[in-house]
Amino acid sequence: MAKFQFIALNANGEQTSGTVEANSDAEAIQLLKSQQLYPTQVVPEGQELAAPTPSKASKAKSKGKSRVKGKATVGGKIKAKTLSIFTRQLATLIDSGLPLLKSLNVLGNQEPNPVLRGTVNSLADSVQGGSTFSESLSQHPKIFNKLYVNMVKAGELGGVLEVVLKRLAEYQEKAQKLKNKIVSAMVYPVIVMFIAVAIMTFLMLVIVPKFTEMFKEMDVGELPLISKLVFGFSETMLTRILFLPVAVWILLAAVGVWLLVSAWTRTSSGRATVDRFKLKMPLFGGIQRKSAIARFSRTLGTLVTSGVPILQALNITRETSGNVVVGDAIGKIHDAVKEGESIVAPMTSSGVFPNLVVSMVEVGEETGQLPDMLLKVADVYDDEVDNSVTALTSILEPVMIVLLAVVVGAIVFALFLPLLKLINEMQQQ
Repeated sequence: MAKFQFIALNANGEQTSGTVEANSDAEAIQLLKSQQLYPTQVVPEGQELAAPTPSKASKAKSKGKSRVKGKATVGGKIKAKTLSIFTRQLATLIDSGLPLLKSLNVLGNQEPNPVLRGTVNSLADSVQGGSTFSESLSQHPKIFNKLYVNMVKAGELGGVLEVVLKRLAEYQEKAQKLKNKIVSAMVYPVIVMFIAVAIMTFLMLVIVPKFTEMFKEMDVGELPLISKLVFGFSETMLTRILFLPVAVWILLAAVGVWLLVSAWTRTSSGRATVDRFKLKMPLFGGIQRKSAIARFSRTLGTLVTSGVPILQALNITRETSGNVVVGDAIGKIHDAVKEGESIVAPMTSSGVFPNLVVSMVEVGEETGQLPDMLLKVADVYDDEVDNSVTALTSILEPVMIVLLAVVVGAIVFALFLPLLKLINEMQQQ
């Protein structure tokens, strides 16, 4: 057997070095892993090793303070996609046999986002100081919500942290995908309405006034009703709004309405009214309801599957429901389960959950496969949302195009009617 020199990390993330006998470097690596050591360098004896670098955790421990790399910061927010990628990478590293502390160090070193980099470094410091991973996560509530923390805690208690992190990453990816589908349905009509307002404003402020002056000079006489309305509206926009461009007034009005609605929705009654309207409004109400059901099912199913107690899982699901009406329905389910009752009766009486969902949950409860059934419900309603968004987009496209054509056509019609009148009078003369 040959001798190999090595530098490795132990379970605490501290570096150690020495020699080991093996037939090859691959066998030496396997031997070190069996001793709970994770080699960073393995070379034949006599060959020079690169100078060992103290681990990040050791540096932090010796300095007695948290680390900051570059412009890393702690305490901000990050995008859901960034958090999902971090979760997936952490699950992969832990599943490959790397200790949690070392995994955090690796991710902290390569993370480009300064907020997440500073947070990961802070997590590594906290874990190095003796805190559990879930306790460390709870110190950053702006990034890691209660669902995240409690799932990690359940994974720690069950010894399946890497499995829970994978489920959490899948949950985040599917939730983000669902959110993107809904946003995409809203983008098209907003863009078309913006174009319609811009075209109308341009016509009213630039084109219509020129036609108005021309008709006055030519003494057309009595104008058609539609022409009077268009010309009068154009004159109002130009002269009777305190000499400010109409676009500024539209912007100020929109900001004012938005501020009033935002202030009202911060009240409990306002939030409940708005959330109730979201579930019942035409076209978009069905998508909102299906999205809320998909989120409820996936959140509760993921939590229970990961080992979180049902009552605690219902509390977390209620807090992350995103809709007061759905949250109140989940609260009633929580109270019923707390009293030892089935979750089917409060789901039925709430009026929020369709019969299909209630029936599938009832079957899952009776067969002892409630978590799996909830995840199946989530998959079904994810597809329902996808289909609804596609159908809504296909309906909105022609409707918005026709609306834009009607607005522009009415203005053009109002401009050319006097011209046609003038041409007829000239022909008669």
